[in-house]
Amino acid sequence: MSSHSTKQAVKTQLYASKAPLEWAVTSNGTLYTAQIPIDDKGEVVAGGIEAQARQTFDNLKHTLECAGASMDAVLQVLIYVTDREYLKTVNQIYAEYFTAPYPNRAALVISGLAREEMLVELVVYAAVP
Repeated sequence: MSSHSTKQAVKTQLYASKAPLEWAVTSNGTLYTAQIPIDDKGEVVAGGIEAQARQTFDNLKHTLECAGASMDAVLQVLIYVTDREYLKTVNQIYAEYFTAPYPNRAALVISGLAREEMLVELVVYAAVP
């Protein structure tokens, strides 16, 4: 066995970041991804927390589909928001994308994200075929 990692990049149609990152990688049946509220031009979507949360969950759904999985495959979600008030909106939208049994999750209120205009980011772990 080689000393190389077994991780594989998931090919998506998401905006190709100039940063040294992959939108998602898989290893040993687990998908690791972080999703942000950007559109296909790499711009953070306007419209406040509702629009940003929807875009972020849509990007997650797309990424999972590219890996041959669905939202049902999600095991854990870490939700980062920049204001506690945003959690109510994110929760409502979250419930549109997931059904029971729900993923394990944590929600964190933080002072800021990598891009100043971002209000939400998701870190997600999922089982993949």
